[in-house]
Amino acid sequence: MPQSGRSSSSSGAGPWPTGGRPLRAALLVLAGAALAAAGCAKKKTAAEAPPAEVTAVTVVARDVPVSAEYIAQTQSSRQVNIQARVNGFLEKRVYTEGQVVREGDVLFRMDEKPFQVQVDAARAALARQQASLQTARQNLERTRPLAAGNALSQKDLEDATGHFESTAASVEQAKAELAGYELNLSYCTITSPVTGVTSAALQQDGTYISSQNSLLTTVAVLSPIWVNFSISESEWQRLRDRFERGTLVGPKSGQYDVEVLLPDGKPFPHRGRITFADPSYNAATGTFLIRASLSNPDGVLRPNQHVRARIHGATRPKAVLVPQRAVQQGAKGSFVWVVDREGKAELRPVVVGGFHGDDWFVDEGLAAGDRVVVDGALTLRPGSPVTVRAAGGEGAPAPPEGGKPAAAKSAG
Repeated sequence: MPQSGRSSSSSGAGPWPTGGRPLRAALLVLAGAALAAAGCAKKKTAAEAPPAEVTAVTVVARDVPVSAEYIAQTQSSRQVNIQARVNGFLEKRVYTEGQVVREGDVLFRMDEKPFQVQVDAARAALARQQASLQTARQNLERTRPLAAGNALSQKDLEDATGHFESTAASVEQAKAELAGYELNLSYCTITSPVTGVTSAALQQDGTYISSQNSLLTTVAVLSPIWVNFSISESEWQRLRDRFERGTLVGPKSGQYDVEVLLPDGKPFPHRGRITFADPSYNAATGTFLIRASLSNPDGVLRPNQHVRARIHGATRPKAVLVPQRAVQQGAKGSFVWVVDREGKAELRPVVVGGFHGDDWFVDEGLAAGDRVVVDGALTLRPGSPVTVRAAGGEGAPAPPEGGKPAAAKSAG
């Protein structure tokens, strides 16, 4: 009996482990069904999410005029040192320092009295020699017929001829000496050889001028004026490569227009041309010197002034431009969002060039006809459907290349 009781008790407890397994299986099935239902609900919600609305532009390849801007400095096209040509006392400065003078205007006067004395003495010497020449001529005229009639010897004729020629030479020498003294006298009045702006006087009135202190001032020509700027070695090579590849084309005339921007940013009214490119590389600065010449009739630009030079004339053929805000930066470089033929977002890596106004040049990654997202790209994911609106427009969504609305394509 005790054995029977244990057996009964054991048989009564035995069914619980066996009966628990179906219960747990049922619970697992219910949990799986709940998760599957939740997943289906999420998929249904994602499928029913409206396409992202973006603004896009269609890429058009076109020839784009480009310009380059450089820091530049003005230089007088002709700066003349005004120097005294004779030694003497500086009598007076005639011009006003810093003012524009005309060619031939008097700048300085030196003491003329010593030079006038030399001129007077030379004139007297010339007069004496001319009188001697007249006497020698008359003597020769009397000697010739007498020698022809054998009244005088041949030697007398030769002496008279020699004296006449020697006296004539002395006259020419006296004339040359007089011209030299008159020239020195003229150097006492120092004039400007060009029209330009004057600098400060380096010597004061009453100073004795000699070869050691003969520099008196300078006059700088203002029109035309030169504008010098430099191009680095790397940029020089980059431009050469672009011209050789044909991605940059120069003007047909070969002449580049140079526009000068004043310190306040306003453009100078007169444009110029590049007139000189230094063929030698400057090892000290690592640059090549370029010079442009501009008309400066009103003297607005002054020598050694810092300005900016903008070079016009080059063209980028079949260039691709996109708004700057369309280009984003990622871990692997620049990229844009493109709307493909199915109306879905595509991340497209690009290689960008320089700026052009509010746009970027895109050297690689885009082609004519691509639709680039400008606004609304922050929520995009690769493959996500989009509704496209034309940049700047408020109307209906812009149709993609296939001609159907992007939303309809996305829905299909």
